[in-house]
Amino acid sequence: MKGLNTFKTFFFLTLLTLLLVFIGHMLGGQAGALVALVLAGAMNLANYWWSEWIVLRMYRAREITYRDHPELHSTVQRLASRAGLPMPRVYLIPESVPNAFATGRDPEHAAVAVTSGILESLNPSELEGVIGHELAHVRNRDILIGSVVATIAGAIAYIATMAQWAAMFGGFGRSSDDEESGGGNIITWLALVILAPIAATMIQLAVSRSREFLADRVGAEISGRPLELARALTKLEKGSRLLPMHGSNATAHLFIVSPLPRGGLAALFRTHPTTEERVRRLHEYATQGLVTAF
Repeated sequence: MKGLNTFKTFFFLTLLTLLLVFIGHMLGGQAGALVALVLAGAMNLANYWWSEWIVLRMYRAREITYRDHPELHSTVQRLASRAGLPMPRVYLIPESVPNAFATGRDPEHAAVAVTSGILESLNPSELEGVIGHELAHVRNRDILIGSVVATIAGAIAYIATMAQWAAMFGGFGRSSDDEESGGGNIITWLALVILAPIAATMIQLAVSRSREFLADRVGAEISGRPLELARALTKLEKGSRLLPMHGSNATAHLFIVSPLPRGGLAALFRTHPTTEERVRRLHEYATQGLVTAF
């Protein structure tokens, strides 16, 4: 299962790259694609480099020490040691909704943040399962993978925007092939401008969901508590539905369960797999002995 999730990630990355190359070709060359990729890469590199600080400030997270919360600090330190990771910084978010996330550009600059609500909602074993999941994201370098995916998807969206403006001013799709054929096909251009960014977003979400499944599996191995993690996910899902957090779509994928409402069309753009499927897989890991602790 681990290998399958890794394969899916690289498959979707390849698909995004091919989509980017295709759009560059449709625009009549590689110059536009190269410029868009550089710009999108610069923006996402900045986001990757400073993402830890940005997201922690966004949610008013406060760094806590062992003296502030000995049990939580000890849990993070013990599980980080089992996973072979440096001790991350620990943050508390003043939010009654139970949730948690990990951030940081690499294991040496990682942070684990939990809401005050999660400390009240989960028992110590369930909290261990959650912390194990977050440390799995750090161990799997999911922040880096997410940044690479965002870079390519951002480049695709940027090129599509350039194409839209070019079409408005009559300069769209003037490649040599198009001149010979009497101009670009409007249906092709509309597909490029409208469908390509949607396809890139869907692929980006698929990568996010695949990494969540992998983090559940690796997190269960780190904590040795797949069933406790399954119970925690169920509790967190219920808590999130009762009282969604005030957050940003751009950071929703960081949390262990989506903090945003998921009704209506929002369900089509889920950053996470369904909790029911995650719980089912965790029970399967436990009953079939598929989780091997570190």
